[in-house]
Amino acid sequence: MVFIGMDHGTTGISFCIMSDDGDVVDVFKIGREESKKGLVSAREEITKRVDLESVKLMAITYAMGDGISKILPTNKVKDRGILSIGGAGKVTGGGTSVFSELQDLNIPSVMIPGLHKDSTSLNELFRAAYSHQASPEKVSISYNAIKETGWTNFIVADISSNSVDILIEDGKIKGAIDACLGAMGIVHGPLDLQMLRDIDENNASANDCFSHAGAIKIADIDGKVANMKDQLLENYRNGDEKAILAIDTLIMTVAMEIAGLDVVCENEIEGIVLTGSIGSATEPFDFKDEINKYFKNKYPLKVISKESGAIGAAQIAMDVYNGKKEILGIEVDI
Repeated sequence: MVFIGMDHGTTGISFCIMSDDGDVVDVFKIGREESKKGLVSAREEITKRVDLESVKLMAITYAMGDGISKILPTNKVKDRGILSIGGAGKVTGGGTSVFSELQDLNIPSVMIPGLHKDSTSLNELFRAAYSHQASPEKVSISYNAIKETGWTNFIVADISSNSVDILIEDGKIKGAIDACLGAMGIVHGPLDLQMLRDIDENNASANDCFSHAGAIKIADIDGKVANMKDQLLENYRNGDEKAILAIDTLIMTVAMEIAGLDVVCENEIEGIVLTGSIGSATEPFDFKDEINKYFKNKYPLKVISKESGAIGAAQIAMDVYNGKKEILGIEVDI
């Protein structure tokens, strides 16, 4: 008996296969571009690793997840659980093709919602302030963080192509700050005044600006999303001043966002969980050490797997299958 978790990430779609005793059997990733072009098949990658009849439940994350607010059976979700694909960064179609393949597998599955204005599980102040706070994989990341730390009052910092920080109080998600609002990631970031002017003057779309507002904006890097991180880190290793400034700026914005969430937490923060390809990085810089320069050992810092989105989704699948009716304050309705 196994469970599967799927993380619909920016550069690719990750999967975790987990045994019924909670051990990770395998984690693998499918590139968006490769999937769209038919160079790799999600069905083939899954079936060569596991007998489909042994899969008890799969938990899926997809895009913004703003069309649902509960964990629901996939066959009861309309329009893949999203209101619109607009404003979500570069669209390749790779994620959609993988989703279609998963539906064709005909194995039991549920979909995890994103965090948005209709998420009744969230604090009403966050819902009033922001129409969208985080996509569904941030829920699974947060669940994995609870499993790894045992904490119930903490902040999760997921730093990769984009940066999203999530506040958890009493074991429930209170709110989060989305990539277009606060901290920079490698690719995506907040829309500043100059970008708003560019949009008003029809020099760029809002989506184009969002997709070039991260550290790459400072490092003057462009190209395929999947290659930008490697290019930035290579430039950093080579001592490129723009790349160094870009990384240092990214870290500073993340520190500000974490500090802001700490301020609105009513309980004492137990620590900060770091994840994502940058949040878990140890070279060419150690993100944990760099962010701690701002916090000066105020918080315990815990690094979890950069694949926490897929792992957490598999953990959600297992716990939902075993009868759990609520995940991080989100209702399970199956």
